[in-house]
Amino acid sequence: MFAEKVVIITGGTRGIGFETARLFAQEKAQVIILGSKEESVVKAQDLLKKAGLEVEGYYPSLNDMSQIDEMVEKIILKYGHIDILINNAGISANKKIDDTTKDEFEKIMNLNVNAVFNMTKAVVPYMKEQREGVILNTSSMVSIYGQPSGVGYPASKFAVNGITKSLARELGPYNIRVNAVAPGIIKTDMVASLPQEMIEPLIKSVPLGRIGEPEDIANAFLFLASPQASYITGVILSVDGAARN
Repeated sequence: MFAEKVVIITGGTRGIGFETARLFAQEKAQVIILGSKEESVVKAQDLLKKAGLEVEGYYPSLNDMSQIDEMVEKIILKYGHIDILINNAGISANKKIDDTTKDEFEKIMNLNVNAVFNMTKAVVPYMKEQREGVILNTSSMVSIYGQPSGVGYPASKFAVNGITKSLARELGPYNIRVNAVAPGIIKTDMVASLPQEMIEPLIKSVPLGRIGEPEDIANAFLFLASPQASYITGVILSVDGAARN
């Protein structure tokens, strides 16, 4: 379904991003994963290679436009187009505001919001030129309901929703669709490392009776990037098993 499509995935070295890279690669897309460090990118590439899947990898600072622009230019020179951008990189927070420093808050906003803007700004001119493109962002269930602590994280995801809805309207005339997926409680490394006594209440809070898998989110990205979603834009798709935190 995605043969010859060029897909860039930030935060593509583990968790939801890694699974998304795997699914797109299985669908014959040319996948380019971005990570924070060379070693994490190489490790992810090796894992996918063992599964018979080849992906490219880069590790630019997502808050450095010169590094991003240089990478995007390399991709364009090699393939001539960028079809899908998935802004997935992000960090969470759970400290009370009294214990959260200004630097910690800014770190969250830099990766969860500014990096989304930077990557999107870098690829949009090329998508406009080709009159086609898909931009997908990772939001969160807390962007809808908030959370009892760690205010920076839901604040950043509220911003992601605003970016998504606004750019859908701005870029629609160029046939560029912009959507977001809002995951619920997903079995990432962080959740999987929690003790069972903490996981059980999480499961009970989900009407479907289970924690989500990274593949559940990756499948949502796959659908939203596909021709089957050609008339869907400006949507924040909740994939949370109807959980409410």
